[in-house]
Amino acid sequence: MARRITVALLFGGRSGEHEVSLRSAASVPKGLASAHAVACVLVDKQGRWLLQDGPVPRAAGGTSVFLAPSPEDGGRLRRLADGKEAVRPDVYFPVLHGTYGEDGTVQGLLELAAVPYVGAGVAASAAAMDKEMMKALFAHAGLPQVAHRTLRDGVRDPRAEAALVRELGLPLFVKPANLGSSVGVSKVKEEGRLAEALDIAFRYDRKVVVERGHDVREIELSVLGNEQPEASVPGEVVPDREFYDYDSKYAADSRTGLLIPAPLDEAHAAEARRLAVAAFRAVDAAGFARVDLFLERGTGRFLVNEINTIPGFTSISMFPKLWEASGLAYESLLGRLVDLALERQAARARVLTDYRG
Repeated sequence: MARRITVALLFGGRSGEHEVSLRSAASVPKGLASAHAVACVLVDKQGRWLLQDGPVPRAAGGTSVFLAPSPEDGGRLRRLADGKEAVRPDVYFPVLHGTYGEDGTVQGLLELAAVPYVGAGVAASAAAMDKEMMKALFAHAGLPQVAHRTLRDGVRDPRAEAALVRELGLPLFVKPANLGSSVGVSKVKEEGRLAEALDIAFRYDRKVVVERGHDVREIELSVLGNEQPEASVPGEVVPDREFYDYDSKYAADSRTGLLIPAPLDEAHAAEARRLAVAAFRAVDAAGFARVDLFLERGTGRFLVNEINTIPGFTSISMFPKLWEASGLAYESLLGRLVDLALERQAARARVLTDYRG
């Protein structure tokens, strides 16, 4: 009998999205269990890696471990106390949302250790996490977007901030450049509330993106693959409040609706899939991502909002539900992600790292 592949599930994280990651991690081991062994590794809010017993992720507890950034160590997780091997994963699966997890930092460590891992690489993760960089890459690829500006905390200018209202109009959306799950996001409908919204966003990042508000429907697609990515059927988010904020996404009493598939005609559905794959390629993503689009009600025009390289991954999250509606069940989806990680590592191993003349 062939040895089962061991997958190290990295979850939690030193991020404002720590709790969101705990939710995403809860159902992944169940989906992997039939064909894989799972090692649950909690990254706590202080950044410690804690290897937990059993296949069920927990919000606390575990043995302190570390991954050496050296290919010769074979990707082993070693106990911090004595350096002895605790487990040797074959593949790492980061389900870490936000900073120090989705932004290329963990991906850099995994690259240094030369281990297979699920999802986008260093550059794509960093670019997709930073909304300013992401939007620049989308613009370079010719993708339609909302008008936006980026502000920096160290050089705040009240006159320039006030000018944003005249330039972009109202309403405005104010967002930390490097965070997700709508943490720190505000909708500004009156000029006098802009400064307060900026103050909130700057609590979470040194850069803030200000976007023009549009009357839109929110369309999301899941993308899967490496060099030949494919998009799922589109879905639509119908928020239960004025915009799709943190509570609308995660509160127990949220009545936000998910329409799968989205009620779109064939031409709009095809265009949505085209834009999703184009956004995936624009940042050079790999493995999986969720792409969020806006569909303007007045014009029927799509605008690319953002790409999430580690989307929510509960069994009822939009990413797996869209693939389920496209004919790929949750367990098969997880297995496919592990296969894509191994495929990408094999491609990396073929790349020369020295010059032989």
